[in-house]
Amino acid sequence: MRALLTVARAIDALNAVFGRIAVWLVLLACAVSAGNAISRYALDLSSNAWLELQWYMFAGMVMLGAPFVLNVNAHVRVDILYGQASARTRVWIDLAGLVLFLLPVMIALMVMSWPFFVESYLDQEISGNAGGLLRWPVKLLIPMGFALMVLQGASEVIKRIGFLLGLIEMNAQYDKPLQ
Repeated sequence: MRALLTVARAIDALNAVFGRIAVWLVLLACAVSAGNAISRYALDLSSNAWLELQWYMFAGMVMLGAPFVLNVNAHVRVDILYGQASARTRVWIDLAGLVLFLLPVMIALMVMSWPFFVESYLDQEISGNAGGLLRWPVKLLIPMGFALMVLQGASEVIKRIGFLLGLIEMNAQYDKPLQ
């Protein structure tokens, strides 16, 4: 189990790197958006490539950032019983959700999205818009994001089992969302 906890820490570190990339993509997307607006309205210059680049960065924010959000325990939950439960019960609820819902769905989406990317890559698909960008790089983010989520889900399962076995401490604190 200790070896698995080491693997979980490595997965957490990997997704922290991608989480930082997602954060920087927010700033870059804002800069591209502002630059595009200035060039469009002040200089009467425009390009679809800049708009598409913003969409690609948004895809990166979501697909690379979501596993990090799971890692830092900031993801959305359905709070029916969770908020009132003990820390140990919360960990059991998390474990059931991870194993029964998150991992099977993320694995299925990862497998189903891979051919979508491969076809685009092999065809060197380009956007149909004038001045559009290659499509395969953004399509790669889809299976990649789901793969990172599968890894993070596995890390969370390992950590929760470690907690239940008394091998590690976990912050099972739950802050109910503001209503």
